[in-house]
Amino acid sequence: MKEVAISEFKAKCLALLEQVQKTKKPIRVTRFGKPVAEVVPPSPAAPADWLGSMKDTIEIVGDIVSPANEESDWEVLRD
Repeated sequence: MKEVAISEFKAKCLALLEQVQKTKKPIRVTRFGKPVAEVVPPSPAAPADWLGSMKDTIEIVGDIVSPANEESDWEVLRD
């Protein structure tokens, strides 16, 4: 992994970011020889059509609105 001093990174930030984007290789930014950050290429973008991708894959069986058990079983309604 290429290491760049923080002062050089500050001076050449845009060029270094473009380099990471083109080469897909990360760069480690150091301060006094110790790593402080890593610039990594972005992960692949999620597909734009993920909304609605599960349409028609499930089937609703029964009543999904009514309570699962009877009101007489609820402790909160008991005196």
